[in-house]
Amino acid sequence: MSASISSKTFDFLKKLSKNNNREWFNEHKNLYTESQGNVIEFLDDLIREMSGFDEELSKIDSKKSLFRIYRDTRFSKDKSPYKTNFGASLGMGKGHQKGGYYLHMEPGKSFLAGGIYMPESSVLKEVRKEISLYGNDFLKILDNKDFKKHFPELDQDDKLKKVPQGFEKEDPMAEYLKLKNFIVVYSLKDEEVLDQNALKNMTKIFKLMKPFNDFLNTPFQA
Repeated sequence: MSASISSKTFDFLKKLSKNNNREWFNEHKNLYTESQGNVIEFLDDLIREMSGFDEELSKIDSKKSLFRIYRDTRFSKDKSPYKTNFGASLGMGKGHQKGGYYLHMEPGKSFLAGGIYMPESSVLKEVRKEISLYGNDFLKILDNKDFKKHFPELDQDDKLKKVPQGFEKEDPMAEYLKLKNFIVVYSLKDEEVLDQNALKNMTKIFKLMKPFNDFLNTPFQA
């Protein structure tokens, strides 16, 4: 039987949100360890399922894919020591210069994401060139019925006001060339994360992202 996310894992995250301090965390370290184990077990099965449509994922270690719960507070006004979510990078995230997948589990704020996040300038330029040259192919992916149903638009955060240097202002793909991230996001309700069929349901949604990632990765294939 496939693994599932336990309600106890979400209960832990809710308690941590209300008691985000080292004293409470250390006193309840067993709850964290149990929740972390539950998430890793779920990721093991999720990676195995997703490898059925993207074999590159079979190389991913579920433990290493899971982000640390400890926050880096050095440059943040918020000095809360712990994250109140479990996040896993399945080939996506800052430092991953290719299209991949991301799972975020947090009470009331869970989501699935795919694409390229915060790419280096050289990578960003290559992706933009690909979109400019092969705009029709890119739009065909975005306009796919099932894709559009789950991901109505690309993430617009940090979008430029003007077409970037090196591209024509009149480029038909101008609005996409202004993007600094190429991300799609699918929000999840708590009951969807805790559902016994969550693993299969998430796999189906991630699979819809595969053509999008393939397009973004085209310029970097040997």
